[in-house]
Amino acid sequence: MGDVREQARWTRARLGRCGPPLDLLTARFNRHEYAPHAHDEFTVGVTVGGLEVIAYRGGRIHSGPGSIVVLEPGEMHTGGPAAPEGYSYRALYAAPALLTDGTLGRALPHFREPVLHDPELATALRRAHTDVSARPDPLEAESRLPWLLTALAHRHSTARPDDATVPGAGHVARAVRDRLADELLAPPSLAALAGDLGLSRYQLLRAFRTTMGVPPYAWLAQYRVARARALLEAGLRPAEAAGLVGFADQAHLTRWFRRVLGVTPAAYRNSVQDGGRRPGRDSTP
Repeated sequence: MGDVREQARWTRARLGRCGPPLDLLTARFNRHEYAPHAHDEFTVGVTVGGLEVIAYRGGRIHSGPGSIVVLEPGEMHTGGPAAPEGYSYRALYAAPALLTDGTLGRALPHFREPVLHDPELATALRRAHTDVSARPDPLEAESRLPWLLTALAHRHSTARPDDATVPGAGHVARAVRDRLADELLAPPSLAALAGDLGLSRYQLLRAFRTTMGVPPYAWLAQYRVARARALLEAGLRPAEAAGLVGFADQAHLTRWFRRVLGVTPAAYRNSVQDGGRRPGRDSTP
């Protein structure tokens, strides 16, 4: 058996169906030290526990719990524990274009400070990393990760945000909503939808979130729940309903069904099939 204090797990997510890959690393190290190396992508990490020391740009930087670390493409660096208990972190490796979308001139952002203290963004990055690593759904990955990486560039780099109003944001959001509803079993990528509408992916995401109040993957999940609910009422089993509305499996349906309606699909089906009153938390019309 391996040392439980030395763990590294890679997950490859796709940014949209047939979209480019994005690698995510979940790691805990007690002794391991990286040799000097560099990446072609931006390395964006959130330290979860312990303390890490990194040799970077001729100095040594330290990252503790809740810190965001941004290492730029081509920059040599190391990494290792700076405390006896080691350290744990979540990292993703983002192509530069993911941080230039939504910035003026699409110039490569420069981060003067590699260790950032932004609790709100750190929490959002960690949650998105955890969720996408557990279930690398292409639409969820594309809805969440590029949005957060653009926010990172806006808040902490030299890049200037492109905050121009998206023309016809309501029309854009409704067009995206309709395409997702029509193709719920294999939804198109947001990049493809944005190209069809003459927008960047960031502009599409901003228009959709502003109009609908949620990102595209969350809207589609709720729409799938509504469709699954009707199938359960018609007598189908949760596993059957999950596949027919585009969820990966019954567990995926259950997670979202509980979020939206407060009960599991099986409990909901039993209540309506038995002719009894629906569970008290299920008050959605």
